[in-house]
Amino acid sequence: MAPKAVTSKDLGPALGMYSHGMTAAAGEIVVVAGQVGVDRAGKLVGPGDVAAQTKQALENVKSLLSAAGCGMGDVIRFQTFLTHASDIDGFMQARREVFPRHFPGGVYPSNTLLIVSRLVKPDLLVEIEAMAVKPAKAAAPRRAAKSSRRTPAKRRR
Repeated sequence: MAPKAVTSKDLGPALGMYSHGMTAAAGEIVVVAGQVGVDRAGKLVGPGDVAAQTKQALENVKSLLSAAGCGMGDVIRFQTFLTHASDIDGFMQARREVFPRHFPGGVYPSNTLLIVSRLVKPDLLVEIEAMAVKPAKAAAPRRAAKSSRRTPAKRRR
Protein backbone atom coordinates (compact mmCIF):
# COMPACT_ATOMS: atom_id res chain seq x y z
CA MET A 1 0.00 0.00 0.00
CA ALA A 2 1.40 3.39 -1.01
CA PRO A 3 1.99 6.07 1.63
CA LYS A 4 -0.96 8.38 2.18
CA ALA A 5 -1.03 12.08 2.98
CA VAL A 6 -2.38 13.17 6.35
CA THR A 7 -3.84 16.56 7.08
CA SER A 8 -5.87 18.18 9.82
CA LYS A 9 -8.82 20.53 9.61
CA ASP A 10 -6.90 22.63 12.15
CA LEU A 11 -4.08 23.36 9.66
CA GLY A 12 -3.96 25.61 6.65
CA PRO A 13 -2.85 24.31 3.26
CA ALA A 14 0.76 23.23 2.75
CA LEU A 15 3.01 26.07 1.62
CA GLY A 16 4.48 24.07 -1.25
CA MET A 17 4.82 20.65 -2.82
CA TYR A 18 4.65 18.60 0.37
CA SER A 19 2.13 17.01 2.71
CA HIS A 20 1.77 18.00 6.36
CA GLY A 21 2.12 14.34 7.29
CA MET A 22 2.22 10.84 5.85
CA THR A 23 1.13 7.38 6.90
CA ALA A 24 2.53 4.15 5.55
CA ALA A 25 1.71 0.51 6.12
CA ALA A 26 4.19 -1.46 8.16
CA GLY A 27 7.36 -2.32 6.31
CA GLU A 28 11.10 -1.87 6.41
CA ILE A 29 12.25 1.70 7.04
CA VAL A 30 14.84 3.01 4.57
CA VAL A 31 16.82 6.05 5.67
CA VAL A 32 18.81 7.92 3.02
CA ALA A 33 21.61 10.13 4.30
CA GLY A 34 21.81 13.65 2.92
CA GLN A 35 22.43 13.59 -0.82
CA VAL A 36 24.04 16.46 -2.68
CA GLY A 37 24.49 17.53 -6.29
CA VAL A 38 27.44 15.26 -6.99
CA ASP A 39 27.41 12.69 -9.79
CA ARG A 40 28.63 9.09 -9.76
CA ALA A 41 32.20 10.21 -10.48
CA GLY A 42 32.12 12.58 -7.48
CA LYS A 43 31.93 15.68 -9.68
CA LEU A 44 29.75 18.62 -8.63
CA VAL A 45 26.79 19.03 -11.00
CA GLY A 46 25.80 22.63 -11.69
CA PRO A 47 28.29 24.74 -9.73
CA GLY A 48 26.35 27.77 -8.46
CA ASP A 49 23.06 26.33 -9.82
CA VAL A 50 20.72 25.21 -7.03
CA ALA A 51 18.17 23.75 -9.49
CA ALA A 52 20.76 21.50 -11.16
CA GLN A 53 22.13 20.42 -7.77
CA THR A 54 18.61 19.72 -6.49
CA LYS A 55 17.82 17.52 -9.49
CA GLN A 56 21.07 15.58 -9.04
CA ALA A 57 20.50 15.18 -5.29
CA LEU A 58 17.01 13.80 -5.99
CA GLU A 59 18.44 11.39 -8.58
CA ASN A 60 20.95 10.23 -5.97
CA VAL A 61 18.11 9.68 -3.48
CA LYS A 62 16.22 7.71 -6.14
CA SER A 63 19.30 5.57 -6.84
CA LEU A 64 19.75 4.69 -3.17
CA LEU A 65 16.08 3.86 -2.77
CA SER A 66 16.29 1.57 -5.78
CA ALA A 67 19.31 -0.18 -4.26
CA ALA A 68 17.21 -0.74 -1.12
CA GLY A 69 14.36 -2.24 -3.15
CA CYS A 70 11.93 0.66 -3.16
CA GLY A 71 11.28 3.87 -5.04
CA MET A 72 10.42 7.53 -4.74
CA GLY A 73 6.75 6.64 -4.30
CA ASP A 74 7.69 4.98 -1.00
CA VAL A 75 9.19 8.19 0.46
CA ILE A 76 7.30 9.53 3.46
CA ARG A 77 9.66 12.37 4.42
CA PHE A 78 12.32 14.65 3.00
CA GLN A 79 14.51 16.98 4.99
CA THR A 80 16.20 19.60 2.85
CA PHE A 81 19.04 21.97 3.65
CA LEU A 82 19.78 25.06 1.54
CA THR A 83 22.73 27.35 2.10
CA HIS A 84 20.97 30.52 0.90
CA ALA A 85 17.39 31.66 1.36
CA SER A 86 17.68 33.27 -2.08
CA ASP A 87 17.89 29.72 -3.55
CA ILE A 88 14.39 28.72 -2.39
CA ASP A 89 12.82 29.70 -5.73
CA GLY A 90 15.36 27.66 -7.74
CA PHE A 91 14.91 24.70 -5.41
CA MET A 92 11.10 24.90 -5.75
CA GLN A 93 11.38 25.17 -9.55
CA ALA A 94 13.47 21.99 -9.67
CA ARG A 95 10.85 20.19 -7.58
CA ARG A 96 8.05 21.43 -9.87
CA GLU A 97 9.97 19.94 -12.80
CA VAL A 98 10.76 16.51 -11.34
CA PHE A 99 8.09 15.78 -8.73
CA PRO A 100 5.26 15.04 -11.19
CA ARG A 101 7.41 12.23 -12.63
CA HIS A 102 8.26 10.82 -9.19
CA PHE A 103 4.83 11.40 -7.60
CA PRO A 104 2.31 11.19 -10.47
CA GLY A 105 -0.67 11.15 -8.11
CA GLY A 106 0.22 14.62 -6.83
CA VAL A 107 0.65 13.42 -3.23
CA TYR A 108 4.04 14.61 -2.06
CA PRO A 109 6.01 13.45 0.98
CA SER A 110 6.29 15.72 3.96
CA ASN A 111 9.32 18.00 3.77
CA THR A 112 11.18 20.21 6.19
CA LEU A 113 13.24 22.94 4.53
CA LEU A 114 16.06 24.50 6.52
CA ILE A 115 18.48 27.28 5.66
CA VAL A 116 21.97 26.56 7.01
CA SER A 117 25.20 28.53 6.96
CA ARG A 118 27.02 25.94 4.83
CA LEU A 119 27.29 22.27 3.93
CA VAL A 120 30.34 20.00 4.13
CA LYS A 121 31.87 21.62 1.01
CA PRO A 122 31.37 25.31 0.25
CA ASP A 123 30.25 24.75 -3.39
CA LEU A 124 27.30 22.60 -2.30
CA LEU A 125 24.02 24.53 -2.25
CA VAL A 126 21.50 21.83 -1.30
CA GLU A 127 21.39 18.55 0.62
CA ILE A 128 18.37 16.25 0.73
CA GLU A 129 17.70 13.46 3.23
CA ALA A 130 14.87 10.97 2.74
CA MET A 131 12.94 8.40 4.72
CA ALA A 132 10.93 5.72 2.95
CA VAL A 133 8.95 2.67 3.98
CA LYS A 134 9.70 -0.37 1.89
CA PRO A 135 6.43 -2.23 1.53
CA ALA A 136 6.28 -5.54 3.33
CA LYS A 137 6.10 -8.44 0.92
CA ALA A 138 2.92 -10.41 1.10
CA ALA A 139 3.49 -13.71 2.79
CA ALA A 140 3.52 -16.59 0.37
CA PRO A 141 0.57 -18.90 0.80
CA ARG A 142 1.48 -21.89 2.90
CA ARG A 143 1.47 -25.18 1.11
CA ALA A 144 -0.51 -27.95 2.64
CA ALA A 145 1.83 -30.31 4.40
CA LYS A 146 2.16 -33.65 2.72
CA SER A 147 0.60 -36.44 4.62
CA SER A 148 3.18 -38.50 6.39
CA ARG A 149 0.81 -41.33 7.02
CA ARG A 150 2.45 -44.64 6.65
CA THR A 151 0.83 -47.94 6.12
CA PRO A 152 0.84 -49.64 9.47
CA ALA A 153 3.56 -52.26 9.68
CA LYS A 154 2.49 -55.83 10.18
CA ARG A 155 3.48 -57.34 13.45
CA ARG A 156 5.59 -60.43 13.42
CA ARG A 157 4.64 -63.27 15.61
